[in-house]
Amino acid sequence: MGKKILITGAAGFIGSHLTERLLEHGYAVVGLDNLSYGFLQNLSSVLNRPGFEFIQGDIRDLDLLRKIGRGADGMVHLAAYKIPRYGNALETLDVNAKGTENVLIVAQETGCKVVFASTSDVYGKNPNLPFSEGNDLYMGAPVVRRWSYAVSKILGEHLCFLYHQEHGVPVTILRYFGSYGPRQNLTWWGGPQSIFIGCALRKEPMPIHGDGLQTRSFSFVKDTVEGTLKALESEEAVGRVINLGNTEEIAILDLGKKIWRLIRGPEAPRIDYIPYRQFPGRYEDVRRRIPDIRLAREILRFVPRTSLEEGLLRTIEWQKQIPQPDREES
Repeated sequence: MGKKILITGAAGFIGSHLTERLLEHGYAVVGLDNLSYGFLQNLSSVLNRPGFEFIQGDIRDLDLLRKIGRGADGMVHLAAYKIPRYGNALETLDVNAKGTENVLIVAQETGCKVVFASTSDVYGKNPNLPFSEGNDLYMGAPVVRRWSYAVSKILGEHLCFLYHQEHGVPVTILRYFGSYGPRQNLTWWGGPQSIFIGCALRKEPMPIHGDGLQTRSFSFVKDTVEGTLKALESEEAVGRVINLGNTEEIAILDLGKKIWRLIRGPEAPRIDYIPYRQFPGRYEDVRRRIPDIRLAREILRFVPRTSLEEGLLRTIEWQKQIPQPDREES
């Protein structure tokens, strides 16, 4: 068995796929998850596999992290709370800040490498596109709770660089752009494509926030995982922040229409426009989000190979096979 890797958030969407890929690649894997948003079912193919150990626990538990991180050659830190559309802003800050520093403390003590999963959301409202790693990070006002996720990830990035510079911890920061695919969370945590697929399958109106003309780029999970594996194995990536995603840009409204067409054919899509003022408190969105991935190509030899339509078709086939939550649960 090869090197030992600790994955936080292993029972989540990206974590479960990465666990499978690392085991295939000859690594031993310890997976940590408190199952607040991850599911053991996501790990069903590896739970009894030699070289894999699952631990249910919270990344804020430093003693636990020290215990299971002993002897690890690397850690991939995926566990996090996401954009608090409907609440949990304080929990988002707490989990993401404390969890990340705990990972870095253990890495400092063990000497292992850390790959930190950051987010494209850190670019905030920066109007300069495509986003490159050297861009300034433009956050909205602190009274807008939507930015708590981005702020927590920016803090995580600063912690990573400081532990690298002051304590010699080898770190690589990956800014993920819109990963999707089988096992994605079926609520807004999974992204708009998850909600839209569920609505189209149930023949319900798709909730479009604002006018729907805000754009995003989406990366199929297989591509995200390959880029993460390359970052874990790359010495050149140490001390760097790297965008990881697909450069295919699409408006959210067009994404909804595409998904409806792939599921229901020529039938006119059902759309429900949701004004931002209906969100609790104030809410701000980002109008465009697309990555510059030249650094990923140069350092990681990363090439996103799955087109949006191909990835959506594979995701739709997976989502057809599982129970769909009511829209209210989203």
